[in-house]
Amino acid sequence: MSAPAPNAPAPSGPKLKTRRPTGIVPWPLILIEGEEKAGKTYSAAEFSGSDKIGQMYWIDLDEGSADEYAAIPGSHYLIIEHDGTYRDILEQIEAVHAEARRAALAGEPPVVLTIDSGSALWRMLTNWTHERARRTKKNKALLEADPDAAIDISMNLWNDSVERWARVMWLLRTLPGISIILARGKQISAVDDNGTPIKNKTEWRVQAQKDLGFDSTVWVRLRRDEDPQIIAARSLRLRVERKKPRQLREFSIETLVFDMLGCSQDSQPRVLPALAGDRVQPWLERIATVTKRDELAGMWKYVGGGDVGLSRHEVLTVRAEIERRAAEIDNPQEEMPGLPGSDAEKLRAAAERKAAAGAGASAEVGA
Repeated sequence: MSAPAPNAPAPSGPKLKTRRPTGIVPWPLILIEGEEKAGKTYSAAEFSGSDKIGQMYWIDLDEGSADEYAAIPGSHYLIIEHDGTYRDILEQIEAVHAEARRAALAGEPPVVLTIDSGSALWRMLTNWTHERARRTKKNKALLEADPDAAIDISMNLWNDSVERWARVMWLLRTLPGISIILARGKQISAVDDNGTPIKNKTEWRVQAQKDLGFDSTVWVRLRRDEDPQIIAARSLRLRVERKKPRQLREFSIETLVFDMLGCSQDSQPRVLPALAGDRVQPWLERIATVTKRDELAGMWKYVGGGDVGLSRHEVLTVRAEIERRAAEIDNPQEEMPGLPGSDAEKLRAAAERKAAAGAGASAEVGA
């Protein structure tokens, strides 16, 4: 093989993509957690009346306080309606994300999204995981034999819940405005690696997915009988030493955002491109949740556009999945009529079959 000519151009490869940092303070994701009746919801509702922000949107998840707290003087927020399903909640958060981007591009004050609460969201995903585990072939057989048996929840089911939680967190972290997530927190007994309580030792636990504190820009704790605390902050202006929470005599979200963190009208969302193993996977995950054929038709048309960043092969892969999902919607696989539907109904049916079998055996012995 002959050597390349001395003046031959170097083989072309990926081009380096860089930019200079802006130094601008990004809009925060604020975690406010603590005991019940400590003022978490009140602080968010009070912040909605600030003249430094635009519209606040409020997603009430199993807390039921949104209507009542609108009576706080100066409060001004809109309650987002949803049907209680993860898909509807996610779509509403996506809609706020889009509205916040529009407002930011128009130079308007920042949109604010409050979720009350992250504890309820994680509890919903945890319950979903348990229900899915109960429907596995192995656990269904176990529960038919013993309705009170402890079931096995495989790691892949938990991973699905964590992935759903992560989608919400990514939208909150990249919101072109201010995100507030409220959560319950309390003192609990510390446990060892085997789950056994450690005598005379307690720890504080936030009732939400374990990475919530890490995902947040600033972490605030409110307790009824103590001053507010800033547990941690990702900020050059607001420094909080490790294991030394910053005590506050008074707390307001407006002071935290615009004075302590240093946010302003020039603030931007955090630059966090969504990470995925490939560009197709997010499309496949979204298609799997679609339940309407017209929405699939819209996706089919959109994915063929030149601005979606997909290669021709990737477009074909996504469209094939759209076709498969459309066929599922047109021909749903339903259980045989007459069979019990819910897990509770199935367990009762199994018990009735077992009782009937026992009665038949007793009759044969008597004969």
